[in-house]
Amino acid sequence: MPTASVGVFKIATKGPGDVSGLMAMIVSGAIDPTSILAILGKTEGNGGVNDFTREYAVAALCTALAPQLGLAPQEVEQRIAFVMSGGTEGVLSPHITVFTRSEVAQRPAGISGKRLSIGMAQTRDFLPEELGRSAQIAETAKAVKAAMADAGITDPADVHFVQIKCPLLTSERVEAAAARGNKTATISSYSSMAYSRGASALGVAVALGEVTSDIRDEDVLRRYDLFSKVASTSSGIELMHNVVIVLGNSDSSASEFVIGHAVMNDAIDAPAVVSALQSVGLEAFLGVAPQAKAGRELVNIFAKAEASPDGSVRGFRHTMLEDTDISSTRHARAAVGGLIAGLAGTGVVYVSGGAEHQGPAGGGPVAAIARMF
Repeated sequence: MPTASVGVFKIATKGPGDVSGLMAMIVSGAIDPTSILAILGKTEGNGGVNDFTREYAVAALCTALAPQLGLAPQEVEQRIAFVMSGGTEGVLSPHITVFTRSEVAQRPAGISGKRLSIGMAQTRDFLPEELGRSAQIAETAKAVKAAMADAGITDPADVHFVQIKCPLLTSERVEAAAARGNKTATISSYSSMAYSRGASALGVAVALGEVTSDIRDEDVLRRYDLFSKVASTSSGIELMHNVVIVLGNSDSSASEFVIGHAVMNDAIDAPAVVSALQSVGLEAFLGVAPQAKAGRELVNIFAKAEASPDGSVRGFRHTMLEDTDISSTRHARAAVGGLIAGLAGTGVVYVSGGAEHQGPAGGGPVAAIARMF
């Protein structure tokens, strides 16, 4: 496996179409555009089916990067994995995180142990009737293994976060399936986001050996005892396949960065956030940016959030699922975002809603990336 140098850059945005921060770093030479492998972003949309800020952000990034790469804008998306998560409720702040990867001849002096590595893969396009079902689970599992190989990671224990962009159903897609005599998992576009996220997360769990591979269609969104501790999935209207990004640590990486994770058991599980920070050598203090130990600094935190499906948190009723004005995913992002921001000392963190089969019901994985210097 070639030695790779992986870089991570967190850039604040003024709006979903703002690329000025990224372009400034490219002009300054801080980022080589040809080395960009993936961009994860938080946009200030509603995070629902009609959240066009996600597509807008990707279009703006592709247009800006196209001349830098000598490609047409539509070709950029084939080269770089874009995952835009809508919804910056509460104190969450819009931003993008840019991941770069380039080969180096050998590890620089002073870099030892396993360091941050990133790998990417895609599934084939799915038929509408395959979303939220075993076909999506199986194909996602294959893609996760391919992304692990791309990252130079052989041990599932070294995988700390798997980000997936997955499709959703539209009325046209539902009708197309019906025209072939097939039924989709649901006819609701909004519900289909949960089915797609859940099946994709179970694909991660299968690939990493967290669950057995004999998952049935009817287990999706029902068997919440089946989940992945590192999966983060986000649904979008702009694709019909899964884009898989594996983040972990590898001996083949010469990165300045490391990644670790923990699992939140519910939306107020502060100790899990602290544990994730400690896994990369950081100490957390309420309201203060995590303190570096042995020359480390926090880059970003990535987490999933959802309203507990049983309607309670630690024995007390919550109303997130009963609010017809505001989606429960928006409530959950705001709650978990506030919790993490209070521990991280910043609202510029990546919190994605909808954690079906991503961590235990009502909870979710939380990962931290730190730079070592």
